[in-house]
This record gives sequence, structure tokens and C-alpha cells, in this order.
Amino acid sequence: MGQEELMSRAEDVADQFLRMTKQYLPHLARLCLISTFLEDGIRMWFQWNEQRDYIEATWGCGYFLATCFVLLNLTGQLGGCVLILSRNFVQYACFGLFGVIALQTVAYSILWDIKFLMRNLALGGGLLLLLAESRSEGKSMFAGVPSMGESSPKQYMQLGGRVLLVLMFMTLLHFDPSFFSILQNMVGTALIILVAIGFKTKLAALTLVIWLLAINVYFNAFWTVPAYKPMHDFLKYDFFQTTSVIGGLLLVVALGPGGVSMDEKKKEW
Repeated sequence: MGQEELMSRAEDVADQFLRMTKQYLPHLARLCLISTFLEDGIRMWFQWNEQRDYIEATWGCGYFLATCFVLLNLTGQLGGCVLILSRNFVQYACFGLFGVIALQTVAYSILWDIKFLMRNLALGGGLLLLLAESRSEGKSMFAGVPSMGESSPKQYMQLGGRVLLVLMFMTLLHFDPSFFSILQNMVGTALIILVAIGFKTKLAALTLVIWLLAINVYFNAFWTVPAYKPMHDFLKYDFFQTTSVIGGLLLVVALGPGGVSMDEKKKEW
């Protein structure tokens, strides 16, 4: 009974948090979600020559194609961010950002680095959730019209988004024998599974947001490293990618798990 009571209280706290922040949470989630694209687009502007020279040297594609690559990344990311934040053509913006992820995965050889590949897939999961949210907003214009229920594409977008977000946490697991690492892995894995299957989803996702936020600020504090050191850019990249996944989780908290989840099935039981 003690455990059930504790879980019930935790869910009450989460529900109260949602009631207090329901007007602001989706906006914060979107801002966090696009933060890595915004930062990368700005970096393309300030490191134009370095990025172009890297692509030209790596792929031997010539000055013109390397310039086109940098320009496409810059305009695709900054343009997509503006559209998402202004709530205009969100679906097209999401597809454009999917394209940027795919392009960078190939161009920077991320395909062969399992850690970075999993993080890019997690970013894709966040964009899927954003697509699901935009479908929901589109349907809200027809309020009062009879419906056969939530659209299947939206349900499966939410499921796919949840599962892909989980990949970020798999890159954070530490395989060493210390008690703290074992405890962190066990708790983290349990929360990951809950989010993936959609059980106690909002509470689990909110707990992961708090956990990931603490890890991000502690381990990826790029502002403590001088800008001229390579570690500064590495930590900055990790920080904003993690912030984007936090945004995806906040969308899970705000929207719920969707129709393909244990939380939804429990209502039928």
C-alpha cells in the first residue's frame, strides 16, 4: 500500500504541474526541440568557411557543391525553426528538418558511429511528435464534427516518436561496476521502458526530463570550457541535442502517449 500511495502522490504532483503549465508547456517543448537545429544553423553561418572546407576535403565534391551543402543546412534549419515557432507550415518544416538530419548523417559519417546515429534517430523521434501535434491542431478546427476517434497516423507517429526518443537514453547508460552507475542504469532503463510502452507515461516522461536536464547541465557544461578548445564545440553539440530530446519528452508530457499505449488500453479495461 505504501508503494501504491507513493505512486499515486507522484501522479497527483505531475497532474498538478500539468494543470499549472498547460498553456506554456507546448511552447517550451517546441523551443527545446528545435534548439539543436537553431544552434547548428547559426554555427553554419559563423563557421561557413570551415564547414565548406571540411565537406570539400572529406568528399572531394568541389567548392560549389560544398557551398551548396552549407547553404542548404543553414537555410533548411533556420527556416524550419522559424516556421515551427511561428506555427506556420509545421508539417513541411518537420519534413525539411528530417531531410537535414538524413543529409548530415551521411555527410558527417554519423551512420558508422552508433552513439551519434542513435542521437540523430532520437531527434527524428522528437520531430515525429511535433508532426503528431500539428495533426492534432489541424483537427481541432473541426471541433464538434463527429469523428471515428483519433487518427491512426497520429497514433503511430506518437508511438514511433516515443520509441525513438528512448535511443537517447541508451547512449547515456554507463557500464561500470559502481553502485551509483548500476542504480542509475536500473532506474533509467525502467523509465525508458515505461515511456516506450506508454505506461504511466506522463509521470515517467516528466521524471526523465528532470533526470536528463540534471545530466545535461552537469556533464555538458560547454560554457565552462574556453571557446578555442575542441571540447567546447563537442559539449555544446551534446548539450543542444540533449535539450532537443528534452523538448520531445515535454511534448509527450503535454500530449500524452497517444492511442497505441498501455495508458490508453487501460481505459478500455
